[in-house]
Amino acid sequence: MSRVAKKPIAIPEKTTVTVDKGVVVVKGPKGEISRTFRPGIGIVVGNNEVTLTLNRPEDAVLWGTYASHVKNMIKGVVEGFEKKLVVEGIGFKSDVKGTELVMSLGFSHQVKMPIPAGLKVTADKNVISVSGVDKEAVGEFAASIRAKKKPEPYKGKGIRYETEVIRRKQGKKAA
Repeated sequence: MSRVAKKPIAIPEKTTVTVDKGVVVVKGPKGEISRTFRPGIGIVVGNNEVTLTLNRPEDAVLWGTYASHVKNMIKGVVEGFEKKLVVEGIGFKSDVKGTELVMSLGFSHQVKMPIPAGLKVTADKNVISVSGVDKEAVGEFAASIRAKKKPEPYKGKGIRYETEVIRRKQGKKAA
C-alpha cells in the first residue's frame, strides 16, 4: 500500500483541477497540463484537495505513481520545473535561434535540436536553461541535450547538469 497516495493532495490558490473520464486537467498561473490515467485508480477533486482511491486491488502498484504524477502536475503549473546544463570546453558554445537550439560541440558540423512545444530554452554564455510545466518533458529534453556530448573524465569537456560532479581521472604520468 502506498503511503504517498493515502494522503490528500492540496490544491493551491489560483489553481484548478478537473477530472473527466480519466483525463486530469490542471490549470494554474504558469500554464495548463493534462494527462490520461487508467480507470483502476479513482481520482476525486473536492474541498480544495485531490484524493486518489484504489478501485481494483491489481492496480495498487500504480496508486503511488499516479499520486506523484498529480503532485508534479500541480507543482508544474504553480512553480514550473527547470534544468540547467553547463557546456564546458574550448570552442564549445550554444545558442537559441528561433525554435532550434544550435550547439558547437567540437564536431565538424553544428548540432541543431528542435525545441519541443511547451518548453522554454535559453542559452547564456555556457549555461543552457530548460524550463516548462511538464516535469517529464523538461527532464527528457535536458537528457537529450546532455547525450549529444557527455562530459569526459580527463578534462571535463562536454555537457553536464549544473549540480553534477564529474569525477576526474589523472591521465598519463611522465616517466
